Amino acid sequence: MADDMGYGDVGCYGATKIPTPHIDQLAQQGMRFTDAHSSSAVCTPSRYSVLTGRYCWRTHLKKWVLWGFEPPLIEPERLTVAGMLKENGYATAAIGKWHLGLGWTTMDGESPREDGANVDYLAPIWGGPPELGFDTNFNITGSLDMAPYCFIADDQVHGIPTEEKEPYHPQQRSGLMTPGWRDDLVDVEFTAKAVEFIDQQAKNHPRQPFFLYLTPSAPHRPCIPPDFIQGRSQAGPRGDMVTLVDWMVGEIDAVLMRHKLVENTLIIVTSDNGARITDYYGRDYGHKSCGDLRGQKADIWDGGHREPFIARWPGVIEPGSTSAELICLGDLMATCADIVGYELSTNAAEDSFSFLPALKSGPSADPIRTTLVHHSGDGMFALRAGKWKLIVGRGSGGFTHPPRIEPSPGDPAGQLYDMENDPQETLNRWFERPEIVAQLSEMLETLVKIGRSNIITNYE
Repeated sequence: MADDMGYGDVGCYGATKIPTPHIDQLAQQGMRFTDAHSSSAVCTPSRYSVLTGRYCWRTHLKKWVLWGFEPPLIEPERLTVAGMLKENGYATAAIGKWHLGLGWTTMDGESPREDGANVDYLAPIWGGPPELGFDTNFNITGSLDMAPYCFIADDQVHGIPTEEKEPYHPQQRSGLMTPGWRDDLVDVEFTAKAVEFIDQQAKNHPRQPFFLYLTPSAPHRPCIPPDFIQGRSQAGPRGDMVTLVDWMVGEIDAVLMRHKLVENTLIIVTSDNGARITDYYGRDYGHKSCGDLRGQKADIWDGGHREPFIARWPGVIEPGSTSAELICLGDLMATCADIVGYELSTNAAEDSFSFLPALKSGPSADPIRTTLVHHSGDGMFALRAGKWKLIVGRGSGGFTHPPRIEPSPGDPAGQLYDMENDPQETLNRWFERPEIVAQLSEMLETLVKIGRSNIITNYE
């Protein structure tokens, strides 16, 4: 699951300036989804949903993301995908960007400062992957633009951060780094750890299934590609970082092939939310990172949360297939439970629906989801129901200006789009279809109050 890779960043979704041969090959060997969404248009809440099957706005985090030293967001008693699979005999590993909060001990007994100056780096870290179902983990706390600039292995920092970060790249916040830290090699190290995990499983525990949650820092800013990746794209350093993600996919596929595990492995490639439409300096290099969708990362429009989503599972998924099913990344929990025959309790993964039927047979008469709640960076809600999308408010709700528009008398209070005939969200039909506005508004209010609801829709 890449960090900020947009719907238009991958070749099989139309990218022409960024080569992604390994991801494109997976699409040829498996299924490409065209209506897959993250549950949020920004990182932390999206990742919460992926691991818990629950919308993050049901927690105390109602907008934006956590920083590097904020406390754990996933409740210690909550079942995660990893915990559920571990109960079913799987070895589990989390490698890459975490960004769900961690528990830090401080030297003065106060909350950690934003730069981590009062953190006791020798003390065990709590509330992270080891306590949420992962047997092993190797991570960074958040995005590659926030302190601390160090790796974390299980419940300890991997090398003590003792030096001020140097150099600071655009957007990076102040803090300490481990001596010798290199931004350009972070995802290379994650790849090595992921390959090592699969190697060890195949050699030492060949009969035990495994779950690998691999979350690169790329292509999120700052875009610092390693030497062997620089210049591979025609879309600048950010485009190169997308090719780095593709290289990582190739390395994982190669180790699966070496151990003859491809035939018995479901591999999914996706992203946590939409892309920024330009690099830090406002350049796009003629590349559309979100394709022809409106908006970008953090926005309530589809550019903020519609994701590339490719799945390969030989013998189960038809090669070269495409699915238009409406799915959410938070559906991973119910899907994995369906695969292993685990019955989820009523208080677990209440917003997750299994897309296993779509993987097995493609389109069906009964949709997997009839509704999906979208959420923007600043907390704006939207509801997708069938072909209709209701947005509660005006503006982007995110990074695109203006984020919020207060309607003048006579203006529509929100937005309503026909996503089947207007996927670019250009024609607001709020006044044209008031009955749809009323029905979807009521549905959204109901869905926000309760979970595990698949409301029947029949709109033309």
